[in-house]
Formats: sequence, structure tokens, C-alpha cells
Amino acid sequence: MAILAECPQCHKKQAARNKKCSTCDGDLDKAKKSGRVKYWIDYRLPNGKQKREGTWASYDDAREALSKRTVQKREEPEVFDAKAEGRTTFNQLTDWYFDLERVKALSSFWRIEIAIKKFNSEFGDTLIKDIRPSQIENYQQRRLNEGAAPATVDREVGEVKTMINKAENDGMVPARAVLLFKKVKKVLKKNSNARNMILPPHKFKTLISNAPPHLLAILAAGFYSGMRKGEILSLTWDRIDMEKRFIQLEASDTKDNEPRVIPICDELLDVLRRQPKALHHNYVFTFRGQPITSNFKRSLMRACEKAEIPYGRKLKGGFTFHDLRHTFNTYMRKAGVPESVIMQITGHSTREMFDRYNTIDADDAKEAIRMFRGFLQRGERENVDQAVDQVE
Repeated sequence: MAILAECPQCHKKQAARNKKCSTCDGDLDKAKKSGRVKYWIDYRLPNGKQKREGTWASYDDAREALSKRTVQKREEPEVFDAKAEGRTTFNQLTDWYFDLERVKALSSFWRIEIAIKKFNSEFGDTLIKDIRPSQIENYQQRRLNEGAAPATVDREVGEVKTMINKAENDGMVPARAVLLFKKVKKVLKKNSNARNMILPPHKFKTLISNAPPHLLAILAAGFYSGMRKGEILSLTWDRIDMEKRFIQLEASDTKDNEPRVIPICDELLDVLRRQPKALHHNYVFTFRGQPITSNFKRSLMRACEKAEIPYGRKLKGGFTFHDLRHTFNTYMRKAGVPESVIMQITGHSTREMFDRYNTIDADDAKEAIRMFRGFLQRGERENVDQAVDQVE
């Protein structure tokens, strides 16, 4: 059992005796004197699982609470677990969840944080044991009435559901909380927001002709590799083998936490060779010497406007960057590349039984790119072999 102090700057929970934060090196002593430190208690339940509660404004209050838990654990162990679970609010559970190292390491942590905090803006102080399906359904409808997209509403409730599942595994909440969230249906009907926008090669040629150099390189990476936007923007030079013509993504680089090998075609190789290499960082795609880690929506909108391509998910036939991934998949399939090979290159995780009996090696991937290029070059479609070169 222990009393923990929460740093007011980085919110790290740590030993209350610490004078400085073990993470951000902030002055905890000064923060304690000014009353800005919150205190937590950490103890083990009779079933062996760890339990953390907070927050108390003073060390003495936390010590008193810990003493009570000690007595309760000794005198009534058979009901102590249920009592501990019943006192947890969504805000308290969120603090615990966001402090998990594996959660903080997720590339989508920022999105998870936004979704759960939005949910907590209404239910943060609610005890988890008191939440009802009808309350969550009302929340869904209110968010829709506010103009939130159905996918956004489902993401907010879904991230909370994931947190509840994790907490139940650790004995933080009762199993009935998991069952409760399972009863709540998604507001977005299956595949109702699926997109079918395919960018023809001649339109891609027009688009990159009207794009600034830094955006041209990103667009080429999307069109010729099918990589996700996040995978492209976070790509570093150590992941690229120019000689063997492969991009080697590690598990930590991908959305599904699976390593992936992506072959590099001639067009993409030319783009990569022209990319400047910064001295102070290792990122591939840059603007004015700095890595492009934020959204490039405005640049893409301007390029689409000049190319007379409607932009935006809400417009009929509107283009978004993610459509390049859809385009790559479609053209690879039409070129005759086996579906299992496409899925291996792009990192799609469906059709698990099919993939289990199909082994994809480097030669398969190289042949897939050759077939892809051949498809673009033949038939009624315009030849895009020199599309990037003409922009120089």
C-alpha cells in the first residue's frame, strides 16, 4: 500500500516523498506547498489485483483513506472488492488508463484522449456502476444533434468501451460494466460511410502538377505505395533501403502493430532520391527543413482547387488523401495482383483464415509492383510513368 503524489504539470503519479517529479523534473515540494498536488492511494485487493484511487487534496486525507481501506480489507475481505469497484468514476478510471505506458505509446493516443475526454465532459464524475445504457444512448443522440458525425460518436463511446474492458481485466471495474457497454449499439450502420472514390492516373497527374514540392512527394508516396497518411508522415530514412528498393515498417510504425515490407517502384524511387535530408532529424518528408508532422489539409485543398478536383468527404465525388490508399488497392487488384499479396503490402488485417495459408515473400511483393505499373501503362489510361518528372 502506498500514497502517491500527482505532478500538476505532467500528471505522473509517483512516490509522495519525491521532491521533484520523476518524469518532468518539476518542483513537487513547491507544488505541494501551493496546494496544486493531488494525492492517490494504491493498494492490492484481496483477489490479488492492484487498485488505485484518487484524488485527495491533502496528504493527510489520502493517508486517512488508505487507513480505512486497510481496515476494510482486513475486516470484510469478501465484500471489499465490490466496494472498491463501486467507488470508481469515469474521471478516475481515465487517469489510470492514460497513465498506462502501453496506452501512452500508441500513435493514436491523441485521438483516444480527445474521444474519452469528450465523453467525460458529461459523465466524468459519474460512478461507473451507476451508468445506464439509456444514458449512453441519450449521449449519442445529443452528439448527433450537435452536428457530430456518426463515426465520431461511435469513436467516443468505443474508446470508453475499450478502457472499460482493460479496467475489467485488471479488476478495476465490475464485469457488468463491460456488458452494459456491449448493449449500446453503434449509430453508424455497417459500411454506410464506406468510400469508393478512385483517383484516375490522369487526374493524379494533374493534381501533382498543381501541388507544391513537399506535397507532391507525400502524394506520390500515397499513390505508389498505399501507405496510410500517418505512416508516410512518420517515415524516417532508416526505414528505407534504396538499393533493395524496400520500405521496412516496424510494428511500432503501423496502425495494426504489425511489421510490413513495401516495395518501391521507379516513380517513388525518383521522388525519394530528390528528397532533401536534414541534418538535425531523420524524417523523410519535410517543409522548410522541418518534418511535416501536422495536417497538410490547406495545401491539398489548394492543389485540388487548381486541378479542378472536388475536395472533401462531404462533396459528391470529393477527394481526400486517404482515397489514394483506396486507389492503390483497387488498381493493384485490377492489375491482377493476388488479394493476399495486396493485403500484405497495405497492412489490411481482414480475411485472416485466407492469409494464414498464404505466405508472401519479397519476390511476391516486387512482382506485385511490376504488375501494378504495367496496369497503369496499358489500356485506355494515360501513361503516368513520367508524371512526376514533368513537375520538376
